[in-house]
Amino acid sequence: MRQIVLDTETTGLSAENGDRIIEIGCVELLHRKLTGFNLHHYVNPGRDSHEDALKVHGISNEFLRDKPRFAEIADELLAYLEGAELIIHNAPFDIAFLNKELELLGRPPVTSVVSGVIDSLVMAKELFPGKRNGLDALCDRLGVDNSGRTLHGALLDAELLADVYINMTRGQDALIMDLEASPGEGGEVVAVDLRRFELPVLLANEQEAQAHEAVLAEIDKASKGRTVWRQAA
Repeated sequence: MRQIVLDTETTGLSAENGDRIIEIGCVELLHRKLTGFNLHHYVNPGRDSHEDALKVHGISNEFLRDKPRFAEIADELLAYLEGAELIIHNAPFDIAFLNKELELLGRPPVTSVVSGVIDSLVMAKELFPGKRNGLDALCDRLGVDNSGRTLHGALLDAELLADVYINMTRGQDALIMDLEASPGEGGEVVAVDLRRFELPVLLANEQEAQAHEAVLAEIDKASKGRTVWRQAA
């Protein structure tokens, strides 16, 4: 199963009001393992970032002047994401920005290219109700080293989120986990179907099989032949 952990940085908080993407970071997981096949781009948004946004990501308007426009990286990005399952923290935010960028190019939404979207923020709220579930808080709670994160950065945040996601899902023992939540406008239903994982089958050896039969025989003897498996045989 191929998954892409994705994060963006933007000029502000509202795609509908003209804010644009300035950075995209993507980290690939294949069967829950990091592959190193990542994608990272800075993007010239064609406008300045809001002052509050600059305080969050620290990416100056001057730095972005010579970077490619979204239209120049769109094909590469969509080819990279095609068929994968996206993992995004607060997915409605990033999906809304990606969809607006694609809409401006006359392209269909990103959800038409990928196989699904998992909102790791929704997952975290289910696992840790009533607690802070921002990326830094989750790193501290799950033992993920975020000491290099002084400002938000799309690639670094995607790398941290990949570790956080693997830690959050490591202890699952159900075949299907369906998180009931309202992800908000632009979000997706969150579902993690573990039937897609290829689970190893370990067969008992001859000694183990004989020991098992001996235990069954003892139980059958103690019940005076009334065990269900003997009756059904």
